[in-house]
Amino acid sequence: MDCCFFSYTNPRFPTPPARRPISLGPRLIVVAGASSSRSRCDFGGLHAPLEPRTPAGRLLSGVCLDDRAGFHAAARGELERLAVERDEAAARLQLSLGSDEACLHRRIAEFRQHECQDAVEDVMYMLIFYKFSEIGVSLVPRLSKCAYNGRLEIWPSKDWELESIHNSEVLQMVREHLSALVGCKANSNVTDSWATTKVQRFRLCEMYAASILYGYFLKTASLRYQLERGLDLSSSHYGLAGRGKHPVSEMFTAGSSYIAHGRVSSSISTPASPVSYSLGNNPKSLRLYMMGFDHESVQMCAKPKSKEAVDLLERHTAALFGDEETGLLETDDALTTSFASLKRFLLEAVAFGSFLWSAENFVSDVYMLEDN
Repeated sequence: MDCCFFSYTNPRFPTPPARRPISLGPRLIVVAGASSSRSRCDFGGLHAPLEPRTPAGRLLSGVCLDDRAGFHAAARGELERLAVERDEAAARLQLSLGSDEACLHRRIAEFRQHECQDAVEDVMYMLIFYKFSEIGVSLVPRLSKCAYNGRLEIWPSKDWELESIHNSEVLQMVREHLSALVGCKANSNVTDSWATTKVQRFRLCEMYAASILYGYFLKTASLRYQLERGLDLSSSHYGLAGRGKHPVSEMFTAGSSYIAHGRVSSSISTPASPVSYSLGNNPKSLRLYMMGFDHESVQMCAKPKSKEAVDLLERHTAALFGDEETGLLETDDALTTSFASLKRFLLEAVAFGSFLWSAENFVSDVYMLEDN
């Protein structure tokens, strides 16, 4: 298969500051062990691998606990404040150009830009966390804290809750994506679902990152489909006259490499060869519309639009799979887990990608993000 890739890396994985714990909704229990001896990894706090590292993030985590009805207003207020601080620093720099103080104001503006970017990433993460809490799902914590004696199991599964965010057509594509990755059919019986398998941490990281990008891709493609149907632009340069040779879910499963230059990163492989059939100018379903994508269109829809979203995706993946200090993958040993737990893990990743898209759009309405 001819493939093309995009990848991104981020050298910044600082250790988040300590903060007071909060508790939202039911706790996720990750059970790990061997044979009849099992240890329970019951995590509290933010219920997420990352914790806020900025005052804006810590403020919103408190609002999640104390005033959920006012959460989005508080998030918008923080974004407005950050936009004002960044713009004021940039304006002072412009006024100082040509003066002896220009160098100082340039450094202040650069520092403020970096500080605001960190805060915006925290706001995005809290928006994603809020979406998970709305459906009663806790994020899986750092694996190093939960995998004992090479065994990892997660319950309650929360599959229904994680699937409920998708409409029926998208959900079918999500299930096909999981089947392609895991090799376990969506309608498997209970015995098959709880059968165990071994998976390398490296491969698990690959599948998790690919599923995040697939969730993001589905949101972008769905929006484009609705816009083009509404505006009757199906034959535009996005419309895509039927060049997709493979189901879109397969584009996120082959040729991937998620550890690059010693850092957690990700890439997507997509088929580049043309196909002999045409879907026409008015696809009747989202599936047909997406099957008409060429590889550039898939990359355009799957690639996060902002640098802040890319950095957040990498920080989250590094916190989940990597060393707390460096972000490096700690070990590539094999974990024993059930197909049910693996499915739960990847459903979370697809949901994370979908919520990342929503958070990015919420933020961009208030705060100008940096193009990726």
